[in-house]
Amino acid sequence: MARQNVLGVYADADSAAAGARSLRAAGFTGEDYEVLTGNPYPEGAFGDHPKRNKLFVFPIAGGLTGFSLALLFTAGTQAAFPLVTGGKPILAIPAMMIIMYEMSLLFAMIFTVMGVIFESRLPRFSGAGPVYDPRITLGYIGLLATVEEERIPAARQALQDGGAADVVGETTTA
Repeated sequence: MARQNVLGVYADADSAAAGARSLRAAGFTGEDYEVLTGNPYPEGAFGDHPKRNKLFVFPIAGGLTGFSLALLFTAGTQAAFPLVTGGKPILAIPAMMIIMYEMSLLFAMIFTVMGVIFESRLPRFSGAGPVYDPRITLGYIGLLATVEEERIPAARQALQDGGAADVVGETTTA
């Protein structure tokens, strides 16, 4: 079922909060809309719940991947080309630890950058992006509702009942 975007543009924070209350009263959840603003507002200022991200998973996975690869490379190299020096063990653990530390950090950084790109939903491969109004960068506040096609009229009405200065656009997001 295709989902559509409807954007309500509000002149101030109080009217945007009223619009969010109107959306919730119409049966929409916090997952159905998001607040767009160019100004910093505290978390929950519009009655929305902060969205949880999973960014912390990426550096952990990268660190473990780097550590595992470094252990494999160093142990594999020393086992493939054994060089016995004065009766010392073939696997030189202190030298391996330096390489494992460096590769853990390297992979954690690479995975973190990939995680930021992934969590930011970049790049957008679909041609239809969310509706946007340039007034948002000038201080207006937008409530972007992403709903099923049959709920578009209810969303438009809820945004208008909340005191929207303007309700714009609809695009299919699949």
